[in-house]
Amino acid sequence: MEIAWDGAKIVSVTDLGVQADGDLPLIAPGFIDGQVNGYGGLDINAAEVNAEVVMEMTEQLAGIGVTSWVPTIVTAPEESILNALRAIETAREKDAITRAAIPCVHIEGPFISDQDGPRGVHDARWIRPLDAAEVERWRRASQLVGIVTVSPHTPDAVRQIARIRALGVTVAVGHTHATPEQISAAVDAGATLSTHLGNGIGTTIPRHPNVLWTQLADDRLTAGLIADGHHLPAETLKVMLRAKGPERAYLVSDTTALAGSHPGRYETAVGGTVDLSPDGRLSYVGTQLLAGAAADLARGFRYVINEVGLSVGDALKLVTSTPARVIPGTRPGLGHLLPGAPADLVLLEPHEAEFGAVQAVLQSGRWVKGGPQ
Repeated sequence: MEIAWDGAKIVSVTDLGVQADGDLPLIAPGFIDGQVNGYGGLDINAAEVNAEVVMEMTEQLAGIGVTSWVPTIVTAPEESILNALRAIETAREKDAITRAAIPCVHIEGPFISDQDGPRGVHDARWIRPLDAAEVERWRRASQLVGIVTVSPHTPDAVRQIARIRALGVTVAVGHTHATPEQISAAVDAGATLSTHLGNGIGTTIPRHPNVLWTQLADDRLTAGLIADGHHLPAETLKVMLRAKGPERAYLVSDTTALAGSHPGRYETAVGGTVDLSPDGRLSYVGTQLLAGAAADLARGFRYVINEVGLSVGDALKLVTSTPARVIPGTRPGLGHLLPGAPADLVLLEPHEAEFGAVQAVLQSGRWVKGGPQ
């Protein structure tokens, strides 16, 4: 295959009609990460977040193959949410590469479960009732607000979700103790995504029906899944992907600021002391309890090939075309190799030992890793 680009767009894709050379890299669209809280010591949710942090994250993520990403703001006071939104807006205004890389912002909370377990590590002090009026205030501050994760367990959830959808914001179900009936009612009202399905739920739930079966069975929901080998065991992830298929599931990293860091022990603003293992498990010191995610999306892509048994084509859909379709604000052609699509490409290792590893990255028509020197 031969791909030509002019500036930030692909202008031609040519099938050369020759048998693939086993030494040539695989060519794929740039990866799309729909849920990023932080990376490489940088944190979208830090009090001191600014435009430079957002631009630096864009550059660092591109270096691992993630050419498009969705900054994710977690449960916090409203002013903190607005401060993060302002930083992201300013970064996109300052830098064309960042503007192209960030299609929207995901706000995960504050309208989630207040119960231990489904709440996860979200700060209980700032969890509040589902409120479309607050979402409208966010949207007035920034039209980038594209996805909001909610728990539809309250009596007025259906009405609030319908109002949020009317604002043009995509609603995701997550961090919830809602009943199956409440989940279905939320989908009827317009919810279309599941946030990191299989996580952000109680440690003990009914065999059936329950919040997992309902979301897996509903074809109107497309599920984000964390494929780091820790949040979901391989066999669990395999079953979920069989239920949803690559058209209704996509991988997210859900990384924190410790992603990209060396293994070791760290002090964090949320959760205190944590251990980062060599295989990317981030846990509270002395326990097996997860303290967030530290494995990047490229590692998740390889994990579903090597440990779950997906084909390369299906694995690529999970990090390219499917998230491009369901994430609001994506550019035309994103996640595909075709004329007019963004010139975002990754070159992948073809050899078995490191199969699927990112060799080189083109973002908006410029090489950010590898490529001609």
